[in-house]
Amino acid sequence: MAPRVQPSLIKNKVKRQEIATKQKKAKNQQKLKKRLARAKEEASDHAAKKKRLTENVPRTLDNTREDDPAMLPSSKRPDGASSIQVDELNSDIASDPFSRYFNFEDDPTVPPKVLITTSPKASKSTYDFCDELVGVFPGAEYIRRKKGKGFEIGRIAGWAAGRGYKHLLVVNEDMKRPNAITLVYLPNGPVAYFKLTSIELTKQIYGHARATPHDPELVLNNFSTRLGHAIGRMFQTLFPPLPEFQGRQVVTLHNQRDFLFFRRHRYAFRSPEKVALQEIGPRFTLKLRWVKKGLPAVQNFGAAPPSLEISVGTEEAEGLVHESPLEGVRDDAETKLDAPCTRNPPKDNDFLWQWKPELETTRRTFFL
Repeated sequence: MAPRVQPSLIKNKVKRQEIATKQKKAKNQQKLKKRLARAKEEASDHAAKKKRLTENVPRTLDNTREDDPAMLPSSKRPDGASSIQVDELNSDIASDPFSRYFNFEDDPTVPPKVLITTSPKASKSTYDFCDELVGVFPGAEYIRRKKGKGFEIGRIAGWAAGRGYKHLLVVNEDMKRPNAITLVYLPNGPVAYFKLTSIELTKQIYGHARATPHDPELVLNNFSTRLGHAIGRMFQTLFPPLPEFQGRQVVTLHNQRDFLFFRRHRYAFRSPEKVALQEIGPRFTLKLRWVKKGLPAVQNFGAAPPSLEISVGTEEAEGLVHESPLEGVRDDAETKLDAPCTRNPPKDNDFLWQWKPELETTRRTFFL
C-alpha cells in the first residue's frame, strides 16, 4: 500500500481536493467492508454481538452525569443512594403535600379539578394552547382571567382552593407566545415554575389521532433525584389514580438532561402480537426554574408601612391563637382543608429550590 499523502501539503487547490476526496472514499469503503464482515460473523454467533454491545457503550452526557447525593436507587443505578437516604425519602413521601392523593383519601375514580387560566391580556395563541390543555387533563376547566387589582395569582389560588380545585395552572406569555407555566398545588402549595418551549398543537402534527374523553395512563420516565421525584409526584396528581384502559391513551413525561418532554399517544393494536403508537398531541417541552413553598405571594407595594410597635417583656403569652390562612377559621389540628372558604395569599414565599447559572458547574450536572 502506497504511503498516504497529506492533502494539506499540496499547494494546488484542485489537486488537493481531489486527493482528499479519494482518501475519504477509500476510508469509507474500508469501514463498510469491516462492518459487513462483522455482521456476517455475528449472524451465526449471537453471543459475539451481545458481548460487543456490552463492551462498547457510548459515553453520553446522561450516563456520565456527575454524582449527586440526592440520587435515588433505580434499575439503571442500583447503588444510587444509601439506606439512610431511602428512609429519608420514605419519610418525605409520607409527609409531603401530595400524600393525600396517594393515600386514596379522595374518590380515585373522580379526576382532580384543575383550574387553567392565563396571564392578563393574553393572545389567541395562548388561548389555543389552553384549549389543548383542557383536553389533556380530565378534570380541567378554563376560566378567563380579568385584568386589574384583585386578580393576582395568589388571590386566584385562594379562591380556587375554597371551591374544591386541586391545581391552578397559569400559562404565561411573552411576545404573544406562551413561554412559561406556573403550577400551583392546592390548597397549601407548593408552586413550581417552568419555562415552556417547542409547542406543537394537535392540528400541527401530521397524522395525529383524535382524543377521547377517557382518563389516560401516565408514564413518568427518568426522574432520578429527590427533587425530580417530587416534581413527578406533583404531575401525577394532575391525573386520576385509576386510568381508563379501554381508551388506550397514554401521557408521557420524559426527563432528559432536566428537560421535560410532554407527549400524548394512543395504543394501536395492529395484531395480537404487535402494537404501535399514534400521537394525539399536543407536544411541548418544560424546564424547571424554581419551586416555592406555600401559595403564591401577593405583595401590596402601595400599602402604608406598618406602625412602630414597642413590645414589653420577652415572655410570650400562653394560649395565643395563631392566625389561619382560612378566613374565619381557627388554625386547629381538627380543621379540615376541604372547608369551603377562601384562603388569604401570603405576603412572601420561601424558595425550596431555584435554578442559578452557577449551579451548573459542568455540562454533566443535572438536578432532576
